[in-house]
Amino acid sequence: MMLQAEVYVYEDDKMIQGFVGLSNEYMEGIFVSDEMQSCGIGKLLLDYIKNKKVRLRLNVYQKNARALSFYQREGFDIQCEGFDDATGEKEYTMLWQQK
Repeated sequence: MMLQAEVYVYEDDKMIQGFVGLSNEYMEGIFVSDEMQSCGIGKLLLDYIKNKKVRLRLNVYQKNARALSFYQREGFDIQCEGFDDATGEKEYTMLWQQK
């Protein structure tokens, strides 16, 4: 839940095509519209928040291979495994730190 989150939006032709939500250093989620995926929007949003923070944390479902690969490519490391009680899914906690 993003009650007190920072939200950054990517617009294209006055349409929201992606956004990222942060609670302090925790990345609540990054979302890109289906038709705009693999166009660099996720990387653009992530690079933007990396310039604002020295460290970012997130959780990603283990079965989400595409997201896991994206985050690892962008310098996130797996810190631990966990379990999302709300969904019953196994997940990883990942961390990125500015060098």
